[in-house]
Amino acid sequence: MEFKFDKEKIEEFKKVIQDLKNKKGALMPVLQKVQEIFGYLPTEMLQLTSEELNIPLSEIYGVATFYSQFSFIPKGEYVVSVCLGTACYVKGGQEILEEFEKQLGIKAGYTTQDMKFSICSTRCIGDCSMAPVVTVNNDVYPRLKKEQVKDIILKYGGEVK
Repeated sequence: MEFKFDKEKIEEFKKVIQDLKNKKGALMPVLQKVQEIFGYLPTEMLQLTSEELNIPLSEIYGVATFYSQFSFIPKGEYVVSVCLGTACYVKGGQEILEEFEKQLGIKAGYTTQDMKFSICSTRCIGDCSMAPVVTVNNDVYPRLKKEQVKDIILKYGGEVK
């Protein structure tokens, strides 16, 4: 997939770099801002970061791949987070994750071609008494059953397999 970048977002990011480039430890805040502005870490913005901060691209990738908060894949309009913490896993979280993957035709960590849905597995989201729990953006689905997955996808305008 090829993604086009909004010129305003690029200019916003360039300003962030200029504001932070002379500060010690600027890389982490810059990467966080890239993720905030674009929703992921585009290669083009990492190259710009490398040039502006005078940090080798390999070092930037080393930092970005170390921290799970960073993504190299654009996120969809709806991010489906399936809890795989102990309580959720024991109560069927893995099967629910697999059902979302099957219905959306993508694996966890990826985004549908239409940029509508992303799936991610997550660890405890702090609602163990309601396991298994799934969130779609800020909507919480407690005590979810595998059979409810299709309805959730349809609720957000998705297509099921």
